Amino acid sequence: MTDHRPANHGDQDALGGGRASGARTAYRAGFACLVGRPNAGKSTLTNALVGEKVAITSSKPQTTRHAIRGISTTATSQLILVDTPGLHRPRTLLGERLNDLVRETLLQVDVVGFCLPADQRVGPGDQFIGAELVELRRAKRTPVVAIATKSDLVSRDRLAQHLMAIDAMTEWDAIIPCSATRGDQVDEVREVLAGFLPLSPPLYPEGTLSDESDTVMIAELVREAALEGVRDELPHSLAVVVDEIVPREGRAEGSPLLDVRVTVFVERDSQKAIVIGRGGTRLRDVGTTARRGIEKVLGSRVHLDLHVKVAKDWQRDPKQLQRLGF
Repeated sequence: MTDHRPANHGDQDALGGGRASGARTAYRAGFACLVGRPNAGKSTLTNALVGEKVAITSSKPQTTRHAIRGISTTATSQLILVDTPGLHRPRTLLGERLNDLVRETLLQVDVVGFCLPADQRVGPGDQFIGAELVELRRAKRTPVVAIATKSDLVSRDRLAQHLMAIDAMTEWDAIIPCSATRGDQVDEVREVLAGFLPLSPPLYPEGTLSDESDTVMIAELVREAALEGVRDELPHSLAVVVDEIVPREGRAEGSPLLDVRVTVFVERDSQKAIVIGRGGTRLRDVGTTARRGIEKVLGSRVHLDLHVKVAKDWQRDPKQLQRLGF
């Protein structure tokens, strides 16, 4: 992950002339990273905190591949959220690289939010991540907030048991439950995370929701649409590349159309058949769903041209991983 923070990040002299403005000197801005095992609710919480969809969400684990930033700006703080793949014990070269991305990101943020879903008991995967975060706190003194996500899916008694189990893992800087889908305690999560940010003016203009490129957002939208309703193994085997975005020639003024050409890569012919569906029906549904989000990103009508190709065992091939952006 490239460090995008401005040179004056955290510098007290950057606060509009030091101490001239009492309100501004209390402003905080910085970077937060949400981590957790796959399908812990990180992307859904990112979207809820930002108030708009900026991160891919899916019922399937292991869907996030890029550290997408969502930017939540309030009157007192600017929280820049870095979404990451779920930390896990890797089984492929891709898995190792995704873990490396998480660890690199952790070294560059001001606070970490550790998502532990309330509908699942604290298990070995959580302990694995918790141990890494303990080492991070020792090495960098980075605050870690434990977030009990998906609180709406369990009873009050079960939530209380889950919070006690989280508390027993180690000493956290804070523990807070929330439901991103229902909006419960989302504002409180934002406030707790922002409280650990350094004093700083806003790092992005007001109204900015993400600093990801259009091509990354488009690829993620296509991946999300392609992952809905498919077999469990497919998320690990599916990559998306945006080949080109070009204006359609000969369009009347005031009625622009963008041609967006995208290739979906899978590892086996059988997976290609799943993505395309009988008679191409599933691929058409994927295109229809993704196009709505893409038109919002690009601010224009879009013709989406989708192709599915097989890149055999790309998760284990260093050259293919590089070509696909990993």
